[in-house]
Amino acid sequence: MGDQDSNNILSVLDNYTFETVDDIALKLAEDFRRRRIEKNLTREEVAQLADVALSNLVRFEQRGLISLKNLIALAMALGYASEIKNLFATPKYATMEELTQIRKNANKKKAYKKQ
Repeated sequence: MGDQDSNNILSVLDNYTFETVDDIALKLAEDFRRRRIEKNLTREEVAQLADVALSNLVRFEQRGLISLKNLIALAMALGYASEIKNLFATPKYATMEELTQIRKNANKKKAYKKQ
């Protein structure tokens, strides 16, 4: 197996290695910090742009803890409004049965308890 094949397999496996909410929160925080630094923005600058307390931004970058409202504000400050706005825009399914259910319920306004 060549290096390219190994890289492809590893990138696919990366999508399935997150096991906990904390793992995903820390990955989000790590990626956010990377994007912030790439744009050469300090924590203070981003906090001011997003109108988020610096302490909240620090807690997010260090521990992955943040409110949804502040996460949206930080995403917008870095130019990721569309990505965060569209997080749940596309239906996801793992089986054909799930896809059938999604299509069946596409125009419903409310979910009902299963019988």
